[in-house]
Amino acid sequence: MSAKNPPLSPLPPAPGGMRSQLPSQNPGRVAGPLRAIRRALLIVLWTLALMPVQALFLVLPGEAKRRLPLLYWRGICTALGLKRRIIGRPATGGDRAVVFISNHSSWIDIPLLGAELRAAFVAKDDVAGWPLISAIARLGRTVFISRKRASTKRGRAAIAARLAAGDNLILFPEGTTSDGSRVLPFRSAFLGILTGEDAPLVQPVSVVADRLAGLPCFRRDRAVFAYYGATAIGAHFWRLAQWKGMGATILLHPVLDPRLIPDRKELARQLWLIVAEGAAALRQNREPSAGLGGKPARARVAGDIEQQREHS
Repeated sequence: MSAKNPPLSPLPPAPGGMRSQLPSQNPGRVAGPLRAIRRALLIVLWTLALMPVQALFLVLPGEAKRRLPLLYWRGICTALGLKRRIIGRPATGGDRAVVFISNHSSWIDIPLLGAELRAAFVAKDDVAGWPLISAIARLGRTVFISRKRASTKRGRAAIAARLAAGDNLILFPEGTTSDGSRVLPFRSAFLGILTGEDAPLVQPVSVVADRLAGLPCFRRDRAVFAYYGATAIGAHFWRLAQWKGMGATILLHPVLDPRLIPDRKELARQLWLIVAEGAAALRQNREPSAGLGGKPARARVAGDIEQQREHS
């Protein structure tokens, strides 16, 4: 999950009257590191305890291999002290699989979504080479795909096979992580599997980290959560795990049938608008009722819409 976005310019100060509400930029010289060590140990112990159980479930028939990851990621969220607020309900596709389409700004999106959605992740293939994380991903039945054009057909075939087997999937069509202040354009190439007569159902998801030190997040706080640029995941975990009072909101939008939008570029645009509008509402600490069925309020994401047009 090492993103390659260029460094952004320094963030401006919070709007007038909000500076005093921002959490301290220092989680504590002593308490912070001790908290991070304790959380790291809990995560390692929890992972080691469940890895052999899931390895057994993978060779046995039944739904246990799909259910255990939910328990695992909930335990990771608890170990991190990361609270979740859920708006909406996960889709159940009946005889059709569901692909959850989400924005992505940090590795914490994985435990957040994994704790609520009975679905496997789709990840780029370089994750398969990461020590320990690759083992966790494989036990979680992650589907690995390559960005190389020559491998696109193989990746699509792997996704199609999992959908045909009845597995739900979680896909991050931005293709990388962002700074948390915007949703990057969705790459239509990642959504080619969502077209055709056998297309699964699609549920857009907006996820935003919005609590830090027990207070609402403002723009400069998002740098604590966002994982992008050249930051190493270990260093990012060390900084993030020192904080307490962390929380995030997951907004589950209404389900779409992609067979009604046969053009993948138009599908990417519509999904991006829904997810971007929901994320914008959550970042502004607004109750995102408009994101649960109303038309996207394009004025609030005008800048992002221009970026989407430039990349289409």
